Amino acid sequence: MDWAGWALFGLLATSALTLVMIAAQMAGLTRLDLPLVLGTLVTPDPDRARAIGGFLHLGAGQGFALGYAGTFALLGQSTWWLGALLGLLHGAVALTLILPLLPGVHPRMASHRAGPASRAVLEPPGLLGLNYGFQTPAVAGLAHVLYGALLGLLLEPR
Repeated sequence: MDWAGWALFGLLATSALTLVMIAAQMAGLTRLDLPLVLGTLVTPDPDRARAIGGFLHLGAGQGFALGYAGTFALLGQSTWWLGALLGLLHGAVALTLILPLLPGVHPRMASHRAGPASRAVLEPPGLLGLNYGFQTPAVAGLAHVLYGALLGLLLEPR
């Protein structure tokens, strides 16, 4: 396995994914703020949450990059298009499984069943993250395809 590549390029690809998501949020294409969502898992303060969430997202991206590197090693090849396909799958899993399950474990996120007594500060993302805007699935999908394509381009399938 390409350990040096995994460590460096996983960080690079995760940074690119995070940059796309934050830029899209700042441009008004989505209201999904990944660092805030992740950071509020551990702190209620939004400023601290964004900083902590940024590091949590980088760590999660490194974990996923390890999975990509392992997949490329098993297949004996890594190409940008194979990485992009894995990124598309990764994004689909994030939008259809991980985001909709978050309200069940996130202490500061409301669920669809939360009533008026709920003190949650984050709304539930819903399927495909659509509660954060109708362009959220396209933005998240594009960001994950970019992530995978970068890893496929840069990692060597040892």
